[in-house]
Amino acid sequence: MNWIHEIFRQSPEIALFLSLAGGYAIGKIQFGKFQLGGVAGSLLVAVLISQVGVTIDNGVKSVLFALFIYAVGFESGPQFFRSLGRHSVREIAMAVVLAVSGLITVVVLARMFGLDKGLAAGIAAGGLTQSAIIGTASSAIGKLGLAAEEVQRLQGNVAVGYAVTYIFGSFGAILVCVNLLPWLMGRSIRDDAIKAEAEMLAGVRVYGPGEVPAAPDLVGRIYRVGRAAGQTVAEVEATAPGEAPFTLERIKRNGKLIGVEPNLPLANGDIVLLVGRRAGVVAAAQAIGTELQSSEGMDVVVAMRDVTINSPEFVDKTIAEIRALAGADLRHGIYVVGVKRADKPLAMQPETKIEAGDVVTLYGTDQDLQRAAKSIGTVILPSDKTDFVFHGLGLVVGLLVGLAVVRIGSIPLTLGSGGGALLSGLLFGWYRSRNLAIGNMPTAASTLLRDLGLAGFVAVVGLQSGQQAVQTVMSHGLSIFLIGVVVTILPLVITMLFGRYVLKYDNTAIFAGALSGSRSANPAFGEVLDKAGNSIPTTPFAITYALANVFLTLLGPLVVAFA
Repeated sequence: MNWIHEIFRQSPEIALFLSLAGGYAIGKIQFGKFQLGGVAGSLLVAVLISQVGVTIDNGVKSVLFALFIYAVGFESGPQFFRSLGRHSVREIAMAVVLAVSGLITVVVLARMFGLDKGLAAGIAAGGLTQSAIIGTASSAIGKLGLAAEEVQRLQGNVAVGYAVTYIFGSFGAILVCVNLLPWLMGRSIRDDAIKAEAEMLAGVRVYGPGEVPAAPDLVGRIYRVGRAAGQTVAEVEATAPGEAPFTLERIKRNGKLIGVEPNLPLANGDIVLLVGRRAGVVAAAQAIGTELQSSEGMDVVVAMRDVTINSPEFVDKTIAEIRALAGADLRHGIYVVGVKRADKPLAMQPETKIEAGDVVTLYGTDQDLQRAAKSIGTVILPSDKTDFVFHGLGLVVGLLVGLAVVRIGSIPLTLGSGGGALLSGLLFGWYRSRNLAIGNMPTAASTLLRDLGLAGFVAVVGLQSGQQAVQTVMSHGLSIFLIGVVVTILPLVITMLFGRYVLKYDNTAIFAGALSGSRSANPAFGEVLDKAGNSIPTTPFAITYALANVFLTLLGPLVVAFA
């Protein structure tokens, strides 16, 4: 085993990536309906590898978690700020109930089993996976007026209790949020996440990568003019139904392309290209003439472009009002594919109101698109590059916020690096939604940050504390560990029942996000996101997580006072 230890000593990153590889391999194994998932699997493998002896700098853990939580905040920022208000009352109640039930559970068990203040605080920190409790509890112990030796002993016991209970604190939260909660609700996280996303999309069909409709709404057709001979271009276009317009884009006469002008009369035998809504283009055959499969030189390149709506002429107007305001010159050759807000499609109803920062997807020729964009807003050019200036600054701001400490009496309150990065991610994500020309982060890049950040963070925790936890269990017996199991499970179950039967949560995905956030259970939230397959659980998690960081941190001095 010495040679393995030497490898890990020289290159501890090998232990980290081995934990990730082994953890995700184990996480794929199905035990009936139960599956660990990659995050919990990485934690277990890391604990096993830690027995060889691995030393990893705390900075690695901080960086990985900051990347994860910033990416989560950035993705959910726009929706988070839209959800604040009366809708967040349930999340506030969830965070309060978990903190209070956690405090009562720790204090009652400490008195039942005769635990000293240090062990009780350590169990609270590990069982509730709130590392900040270690600092607040140790500070409170130092102010008890005890002898220096006793203070040192109690503060040492805080670390012991934390080391023994932290591993199951992370794992137990996954069991409750990912397995027990769906059983109580009778529906899976994935099913309810899809349902919530469908409701959010208001019935708008969203196609996945590589998917296209078999009968697209926008098409181009080539016709040989017969019945429409003598009519002008404008007269032909006017025959299109109001809900299915088309544009005459190209004319070939006697084998040569000629310029398209509104007042140009069509001649018998002309070949024309129509582009527009399928229903109108197909119906035009009756009024124009025979359809052709192809004709040389009649191809026209069309494109789709996303444009941010920021023109005062269109902001805070309904779609019906915009249609009335937009002149024929602006609308000619331009077709609206859809409108998105915070990357979520809006229903194209006449009463739908457009807000600043909404994104409209336009279809047409490049010349027409440029003309329309000048009147609407800013064209968003697609890119697979990440704006590292924007996001680097976002992480710096978040980490600086995490350093700030506010004291209420002798109790220090701080968001920490995780809470600061989350808050910064939320703010920068919201700002990006209002200014889409900056701050680009492709979905694949964001997914990598979330997956690698969370799984890597959990693996480092296992590698750092796994050996100490096993040794402490062997020397102190299983009592501390089992008490930690109760501290982990009982408050979560109480809060889960409160949320289900008092707060009336009826969507498993939203409920799981709120429950994991109320315990600041980052590994559990990662598994919830993985099961959901979309970002639906993120907004309730962001609200309860921010509150839990404050409420749970306050438990340190309270446990010391009452245990």
